Amino acid sequence: MAARDTELTTDQKALAINLDKFKFGSIVEIGAGQEVARRFFSVGAAAGTVAKTMSAYDMAVSDDIYGPVDRYVSRARLMQMLDKEFSQVVNRLTDVRPRNSTFFAYAATVTARSFKQQNECHGWVGIRAQFHPGAAPSDIVLHVRMLDQDNAQQADALGILGVNLIHAAFYYHNRPEDIVDSLRDELGTDRIEVDVIHFSGPYFEEVDNRRMNVQLIRSWLTRAVVFNPDGNVVVPGELFFRKPVLVIRGLFKPVTKVNADMMLAGQQQFDKLAAVDHDDTVSLAEVTMSSPTAADQTDDADLLERADLLAALGYTVMISDYVRFFRLRAYLRRYTQKPIGIVLSVRDFGTLFDEKYYEGVEGGILEAFGKLFPDNTQVYVYPSRREGESETTTLHNAQVPAHLRHLLAHLVDNGKLQAIEPTDESCLHIDAGEVLQGVRRGRGVWEEAVPPPVAETIIQRRLLGFDRG
Repeated sequence: MAARDTELTTDQKALAINLDKFKFGSIVEIGAGQEVARRFFSVGAAAGTVAKTMSAYDMAVSDDIYGPVDRYVSRARLMQMLDKEFSQVVNRLTDVRPRNSTFFAYAATVTARSFKQQNECHGWVGIRAQFHPGAAPSDIVLHVRMLDQDNAQQADALGILGVNLIHAAFYYHNRPEDIVDSLRDELGTDRIEVDVIHFSGPYFEEVDNRRMNVQLIRSWLTRAVVFNPDGNVVVPGELFFRKPVLVIRGLFKPVTKVNADMMLAGQQQFDKLAAVDHDDTVSLAEVTMSSPTAADQTDDADLLERADLLAALGYTVMISDYVRFFRLRAYLRRYTQKPIGIVLSVRDFGTLFDEKYYEGVEGGILEAFGKLFPDNTQVYVYPSRREGESETTTLHNAQVPAHLRHLLAHLVDNGKLQAIEPTDESCLHIDAGEVLQGVRRGRGVWEEAVPPPVAETIIQRRLLGFDRG
């Protein structure tokens, strides 16, 4: 199969499909016009591709066609649309189209910018397609957020995305990474966010969907993806919507007992807030792809191994490329106005109060802290006592550059930085770097430094270079 052609425009992609007499299907779009279909019609020769286009905006009409559903902009509705439209095009046209034909159905159900209100603009987009004549179909499903500020621009972006998806499905189905990369062609990074992608069906049985979601970050289609403890990718807007969120961020290479104790101590402090319902809180571990202290980015397998170890402890896991804390807070604030708590070690102060960390931010460290703490956000600081040290370093005796001491005092006095107490002081000395070295030598004392489910998972699955040092 030919290499991906990044020079093709949207119209050239649409025309290439129109001129292929063996690709034929339906395009149904609800919520932002019929921009995908319009692209195929406007370039000419659409009769060679489009069997049917449709928009069913009225709920009663939509239900009559596809059946009832709890939410109209949902994955469930999208799958109803794909089921109906693909079956219909195959049943009606198999006997009248050329024998080498491959059929598809493209569907989208979205809520675009409303005339009357500033609503969340998002939706579900997908394609079901045969990649060989008569083959069982396979699906590619996306959850998208539209970032343009008016309805017409959002519709235009969805049109480009839809053509990209249909073209990529047919021409790059042997290379799912190229499918992901091609989704942003002619869109850039500021018009559409794809925060979930899912491949399924017989043609994609070998595709690792978690890795494809990490590829969304590497392709600049999103800045973060979220997995539940079962390892399934979830829509952030559904997970975090109106929920308090407590997050611990780090490299977690590996997750240790001190990380677990940090989260427990942070949760106890977070629960004291009047607006926090413990049972409603999302406890999140963020694995950072980009760290100001890491030499380089790690590969997908390494990231997902760390996610597996966090999942073994029951955490919801976010993989992101956020370096600065205020970017993480802004991401979460898209979805919830409830309290946000961020748990960190006092060892991170070397980075948090390092002004080099904020190069490129116009207002430097002051702007960064202003954006981190504008409302309802607290940072909980966990103490440290390294091996051989007699004194415990806490929020109240931590050393920062002399000219930033007043800034630290201001944040402490106003409750933005809050000290938390360990529930198990015996783990304060644990150093993840030393634990990792032990993992690579095989079984040993490092097992005492990590929670039992983590040690068991590392050994059984030989993760993080276990016994390969």
